[in-house]
Amino acid sequence: MSKSHLELTNVQMAFDTKDGPFVALENVDLKIRKGEFVSLIGHSGCGKSTVLNIVAGLLQATRGGCVLDGHEVNTPGPERAVVFQNHSLMPWLTVYENVELAVQQVFRKSMSRAERKEWILHNLKLVNMDHALDKRPGEISGGMAQRVGIARALSMKPSVLLMDEPFGALDALTRAHLQDSLMKIQQDLNSTVIMITHDVDEAVLLSDRIVMMTNGPAATIGEELHIELERPRNRVTLADHPEYVRYRQAVLSFLYEKQRFPGKGEDEQHKPTAEAEAASQEDSSPDVDNEHSESPVRRIA
Repeated sequence: MSKSHLELTNVQMAFDTKDGPFVALENVDLKIRKGEFVSLIGHSGCGKSTVLNIVAGLLQATRGGCVLDGHEVNTPGPERAVVFQNHSLMPWLTVYENVELAVQQVFRKSMSRAERKEWILHNLKLVNMDHALDKRPGEISGGMAQRVGIARALSMKPSVLLMDEPFGALDALTRAHLQDSLMKIQQDLNSTVIMITHDVDEAVLLSDRIVMMTNGPAATIGEELHIELERPRNRVTLADHPEYVRYRQAVLSFLYEKQRFPGKGEDEQHKPTAEAEAASQEDSSPDVDNEHSESPVRRIA
């Protein structure tokens, strides 16, 4: 087995609340190879964003930690670029200037002005936005703005691209176009990608592996599904592919058949407070029952 590029080990994340500690994550272990595309999926409140924020260095795990290429992750860094659902572009800057801002931050000393300009244009061309260099975010569509956000992230030459529902706010057609663009870019650059999604079809189409999170409190990895579909992938030809259908059903089964939601008999102390939910940016709890022996899923918990 190849050496892990990124590794989360025994991660626990607890938030202080007025009612005491709220454990959002418990015993999360995840190894990711260089160039692997991993999707995190689960119901709202299962700790997906908390995991991403720990990898990004925006949160410090209460226990355990994250290691990237042998170095412990404690703070944000340019080797981990984040693309959010909201493109987060500076509205007063042009398309070119938004990407330039990131490039100057990272490569001001190592690249000449001419090299930086060439690199900015290269990344905007990757996402087909080199025709709108002088446009401001308010003058382009949401899908185009998200392309610029991806170009800005790629321009930092990150070891890991972190994506928090990057296409969630877009219409279906724009979403499909951006998914296709991301697949091509990821394959061309051999980028390591960790993406949060609620879209099962998106996860199966894009991923090498889908990591399915249980709900909280004390959310963890419930099951992992390796997607062994040949690349490059085409959404039209895959739609009726028996393996695609099987993978899709495996994820749906985890999300909608293997869950245990809190009922009347549940202990109220395990209900997250509003304060804890806000802190963890998420919420609550499936029980995994691997009842299908032929499922391609690997049960974790």
